[in-house]
Amino acid sequence: MTTNRGSLPGSFRDPSGFLFVQDGSLYRQVNNVYRENYDHLIQSGLYESVTDSGVMIAHEEVGTDLGRTDDAHKIVKPETVPFISYPYEWCFSQLKDAALVTLRIQKTALDSGMTLKDASAYNIQFTNGRPVLIDTLSFDKYREGQPWAAYRQFCQHFLAPLALMSHTDVRLNQLLRTYIDGVPLDLASSLLPFRTRFTFPLLSHIHLHARSQRHFADRTVNISRRKMSRVSFLGLIDNLESAVKKLKWRPDATYWAGYYDDTTYSEDALHQKKQLVAQVLDQMDPKIVWDLGANVGLFSRVASDRGILTISFDVDPACVEQSYVESVEKGETNILPLWLDLTNPSPNIGWSNEERMSLLQRGPADTVLFLALIHHLAISNNLPLGMIADFLDKICTSLVIEFVPKSDPQVQRLLSTREDIFPDYTQQAFENAFGRYFTVQTAAQITHTERNLYLMTRRQA
Repeated sequence: MTTNRGSLPGSFRDPSGFLFVQDGSLYRQVNNVYRENYDHLIQSGLYESVTDSGVMIAHEEVGTDLGRTDDAHKIVKPETVPFISYPYEWCFSQLKDAALVTLRIQKTALDSGMTLKDASAYNIQFTNGRPVLIDTLSFDKYREGQPWAAYRQFCQHFLAPLALMSHTDVRLNQLLRTYIDGVPLDLASSLLPFRTRFTFPLLSHIHLHARSQRHFADRTVNISRRKMSRVSFLGLIDNLESAVKKLKWRPDATYWAGYYDDTTYSEDALHQKKQLVAQVLDQMDPKIVWDLGANVGLFSRVASDRGILTISFDVDPACVEQSYVESVEKGETNILPLWLDLTNPSPNIGWSNEERMSLLQRGPADTVLFLALIHHLAISNNLPLGMIADFLDKICTSLVIEFVPKSDPQVQRLLSTREDIFPDYTQQAFENAFGRYFTVQTAAQITHTERNLYLMTRRQA
């Protein structure tokens, strides 16, 4: 096969085609080997059905003169996904919604004589507040009697991590960061509590499925002999859908999820802080904002309510869950809550460390909100102010940052359980460290506090 010149690093596994960038625009090449399936996707009405219903991104066909190899059947230009996120950054309900939309698409495909050959969580992205399929080449023509080719992948990418998050520990979604091809079913089976064996869907789709994989691991299996009627196929999808819907995660009350109920801010101070953030956002007029340490998204929504795409990061899964559920209930389209440990942000992973992008590669943002966070990094995590400034210089062009002094009750709480080894944690040292990377545009003290809010812009290299 001809080499795919310039294909994106995460788009090489499927012989049906690949993504590439030209002149700053994203394109997908559909190879001749996929001609029959692609043409059926379009002619059967399936493409129109899934794009009109908003569960798959639309595309525009362009000339094949843009093709990167000599076997191009079509070149399409898909709608842009404004921010790429990954399953290990999603909260429980995001992964659950992504699973359910995958099954919904499979049902719709079967009505048009097609089936999903892939059920990868990486084929789903969140746009306008909802999960959508981004891989046009995920469909194959359905042939009577064939089993669902994507069954194991769906279990590994969706059902197993959801079950672990629901029944064991929500933080186990981080296994998806280690296992890029999905959580191995034998591992999931060993980590799930014994009681899940009395839940038929989890027994059959995880525990017995894992046992079957072990049994046939060293045996040659003739896939062509395995038959599944259309009725059984639909029954399998319905059963998986029921299993996913029954999985729940209700976070216990955590300190961060209830932060604004137990904060040192007075009502007046909180109101003034929101006004100050709103003013600098109006002044800077960013297209995309990253809110780092967003908690439940109170200040993220100051940005998103202005029509600004806002990526709302927090380390607490309960906060991210609460923010996402709120965004769904309100029909918000400009906010994307994501789960991120800023002290260990998402790295490059996958083949050659290039398949999935690091957090830094997905920037820079126009503006970063860094509110009531610096003291946690500097004191709880022993990060020097200069290193924090250097990191922020890499991910934004403007910065709204709140400095919290040692005299603040929140900092005193952090220091109450450890020795104060931070003589350089002062406002002057903060301004000096950040002054090497940023220029202060405005600064204002938050009423009834000793905290100061700064608007900074990155210095030109």
